[in-house]
Amino acid sequence: MNSRHEEHSVRRAWIRAGLLFLAATTLNGSLWALPFPHSFYEDFPLPGREWVSTLGPYDEHLVRDYSALNLALGILLVATAIFLERRLTRVALVAWLGYAVPHFVFHTTLVDHFSPFDNLAQLGSLGLQVLLPLILLFFLPQHDAKEGFGDATATAEKEASNSTTKS
Repeated sequence: MNSRHEEHSVRRAWIRAGLLFLAATTLNGSLWALPFPHSFYEDFPLPGREWVSTLGPYDEHLVRDYSALNLALGILLVATAIFLERRLTRVALVAWLGYAVPHFVFHTTLVDHFSPFDNLAQLGSLGLQVLLPLILLFFLPQHDAKEGFGDATATAEKEASNSTTKS
């Protein structure tokens, strides 16, 4: 194996792992909140922590909508990790940031509602959910054709070109 191919494989593995980590964070909450919205409201992230119920009255509609949207975002991230096409990966990460950045900023305004431990846990985990996609975007190749990052069109064109030259 050549060094460039190994570097490419390692980059793909790290990007895939990052996408699956983000998917796990959103699917964890959505798969709890969708079937058990009141339990999620009362006990998220763990029984006794009460991060959601501290902030306002229970609204089943809101909790179910939140969980369904997070489920959809999780499905997008899992599919992106499977296909690992550069443009799809970029869109999925930017879509994730469209969710994660406002969520993080909102929680920075709520520090007086929580203990220092809960503030550190919330802001640390939410900050990671902003930082990780930014790092992944930085490490995405700029061009599919050069890097062969799994873009279906670029791969098909390359294979067609190879088969033509062999004929």
